[in-house]
Amino acid sequence: MDTQTSPAPDRRRRVALVFGGRSDEHAISCATAASVLRALDRQRYAVVPVGITREGHWVLVDDDPQALDIRDGRLPSVSDTGRRVIVPLGGVEHEWTWVDAAGEVHPIGEVDVVFPLLHGPFGEDGTIQGLLELADLPYVGCGVMASAAMMDKHVMKVLFASAGLPVGPYALITDRQWRRDRAAALDAASGLRFPVFVKPARAGSSVGVVKVERPEDLEVAVDKARDHDPKVLVEQGIEGREIECGVLGGRGSEPPRVSECGEIVVSGAHDFYDFEAKYLDEESVQITAPADLPVEIRDEIHRIAALAFEVADAEGLSRVDCFVTPRGEVVLNEINTMPGFTPYSMYPQAWAASGMSYPELVDELITLALERPLGLR
Repeated sequence: MDTQTSPAPDRRRRVALVFGGRSDEHAISCATAASVLRALDRQRYAVVPVGITREGHWVLVDDDPQALDIRDGRLPSVSDTGRRVIVPLGGVEHEWTWVDAAGEVHPIGEVDVVFPLLHGPFGEDGTIQGLLELADLPYVGCGVMASAAMMDKHVMKVLFASAGLPVGPYALITDRQWRRDRAAALDAASGLRFPVFVKPARAGSSVGVVKVERPEDLEVAVDKARDHDPKVLVEQGIEGREIECGVLGGRGSEPPRVSECGEIVVSGAHDFYDFEAKYLDEESVQITAPADLPVEIRDEIHRIAALAFEVADAEGLSRVDCFVTPRGEVVLNEINTMPGFTPYSMYPQAWAASGMSYPELVDELITLALERPLGLR
């Protein structure tokens, strides 16, 4: 099994931040990158900002966090700079380069660790993790299996239920079922109590999610979710408080660490924590960390979060989302292997409430990636 080697004592660790991507969460990934760029200690790290355009081109971009911010409702994106990045695949060669429009090759240098800041398909789902495994490059976050399985909300629920974790009622509608017999596919959800939430199975940031109050509105909601993913989940709405906490991998063989719990309360025109509430209408969202919870419920959430992280075979970081019902029951909603990661997102806020600042959290994640062995583990 490969192990990491330290850079020369006079060289800073070179960190490649990879962001943007081909998913619907492209803009959110850019905003995340802006936050991490600001937080990285430049005395310790040399930063290589690599954007992936919506078309899938890897390009070297300027180290300019302001260009990647969400400002006045404007969503950022990666433009094709013409500086195409080449990632070396295989072996011990970690020298990255970029190619200009004339085909001339320019050096970037040896990259010590990659920080994938990609949300959604083609980034958070095991695809880029597989590429980095092939390249023998250390990277932040979960590996291929955990990333792929937890990106698919159906597979995730099957795994969690098999481990005895409490998941809510749901129905699955596959692309084949929908194209073959819509009525039968909709009937699969008839046993659920309304309201229900219709979701793309493999998307995040509440993209394509619709709250449905009446059975007659279900078909339209499924079609909307299918604009983002042909595989759709219909989840029974659960009355209760929305509680989330961050999980951070342990050093070496130590168990995962769980942050203070945080609570999200949405008001105004939003029925739930949708995309606009998360990123464009901050005044309608209140995040409280630590959440005001009885000790026994907090401890149960921590137990479930740590177990979910282990069941997922997660590494690095994940955010675990739960519901707490009026009867005090804890229901596991989902785990997110690349959660929202701006300083105002729940994951960093929960760790801030636990005594770890945003720059410290970024540094710890890089440290975990560098100490993790390459290959099978």
